[in-house]
Amino acid sequence: MSVVVAAPQDGPLAMICGGGSLPMAVADLVRARGREVVLFPLVGAAEGLPVERYRHHWIYIGQISKFMRLARAAGCRDVVFIGAVIRPSPWHTRFQLRDLLLLPRALKAFRGGDDHLLSGMARLLEDEGFTLRGAHEVAPQILAPEGVMGAAQPGEADRTDTAFGMAYLDAASPYDIGQAVVVANRHILAVEAVEGTDQMLTRVAELRSNGRIRAAKGGVLVKAPKRGQDRRFDLPSIGPQTVEGAARAGLAGIAVVGGATVVAEADTLVANADRAGIFILGLPPGSSP
Repeated sequence: MSVVVAAPQDGPLAMICGGGSLPMAVADLVRARGREVVLFPLVGAAEGLPVERYRHHWIYIGQISKFMRLARAAGCRDVVFIGAVIRPSPWHTRFQLRDLLLLPRALKAFRGGDDHLLSGMARLLEDEGFTLRGAHEVAPQILAPEGVMGAAQPGEADRTDTAFGMAYLDAASPYDIGQAVVVANRHILAVEAVEGTDQMLTRVAELRSNGRIRAAKGGVLVKAPKRGQDRRFDLPSIGPQTVEGAARAGLAGIAVVGGATVVAEADTLVANADRAGIFILGLPPGSSP
């Protein structure tokens, strides 16, 4: 039986939502452009989001058939993954009876890093007639611009640390570890892994308070997509909480790739950065790994 795929940007948009401020920000931007949104918040990740503002259906990670059934009933063909999710074990995932036919492919997707997992799940949904979209495709306003956002300016040492961090992320890309690193004086202070950026910054703040990092202040949080990453999902992101974490960690600034980084609550982010004296730098797209 052939599956008919709807034209791009046609019909309601299905959004599979994790935690954080990004899902609702993207949903609001999409609706402001005149498109209906149907949210699929994930149990264990999206609690606390004001999803009642939209038509929504709570689902567990692994309930693939339930998602497809509800999305089709709502007329959705385009799908966006957005928000923070703690990677589950496949054995702690809520598969249903109807998912058993898809189970071998789902388990195969779990065998690898996050990018491998997301790519595998994307292929599975696309084979069922859905089209995976990047959040930036449906809400392009969320991407970081090139140049400095805010009043604080990076110094020469900051730009050197930024280049050093970008070089590290480029070299680490094949290992699918993380998308962020903290660098000070060409010395790597911390590398993002499964804990995420916020917890990494907390670790840097603790190291500073314990005297493990001698300089009281300085350093740059550098974020970039992995080399060859599928940019429809899991683009690096920053928001007001990132700025707060960088300030607690005593960093001088944050450097990201313009046009390849999602910015949540940009006005609040810039205001917080200006208040903390932290620079926000958007690098040219060619700087990406």
